[in-house]
Amino acid sequence: MYRKGHLGVSLLVFAPVGYWLVTVGAPEAALLTGAVMCWLAMLPDVDHRLPVIEHRGITHPLLFAALIAGLFGAVGTALAGAFSVAGMGLSVFGVLLGVLVVGAHLVGDALTPAGVPLLWPLPQHYSLSVTRADNTLANYGLFVLGIAVTGVWPVVAVGLG
Repeated sequence: MYRKGHLGVSLLVFAPVGYWLVTVGAPEAALLTGAVMCWLAMLPDVDHRLPVIEHRGITHPLLFAALIAGLFGAVGTALAGAFSVAGMGLSVFGVLLGVLVVGAHLVGDALTPAGVPLLWPLPQHYSLSVTRADNTLANYGLFVLGIAVTGVWPVVAVGLG
């Protein structure tokens, strides 16, 4: 997937989480979650900028998702006080956010024939082989679908609230 496709997948993954956060009375957390997920949608592709790291290598397995979740959880712990998000501590919310950021990216890459090495360092790549990463229609389609779904759920959440 390219940037637009990853943004679309991030928005699709975010939609039910954002809906849930709004319905439990945490709209600020929903806004923060969506913003962070979009901002860091390309985080695992940092490997493109690091010449010693193979693309879809160590930045694309579940281990990387756990590392980022741990870092986000540590930041949540450092910032935590008497405040919580949707009934969970800020450290737990940080872990959830880290998993969502990297997990959404991995979902996008798993749609491509190259897949992702979820259980790295094992060599197996997991792929749904739905579309090539460079498919313009798929990338823009996911982007538009993500925007549409993200535009609808707040209306539904407010309407039910």
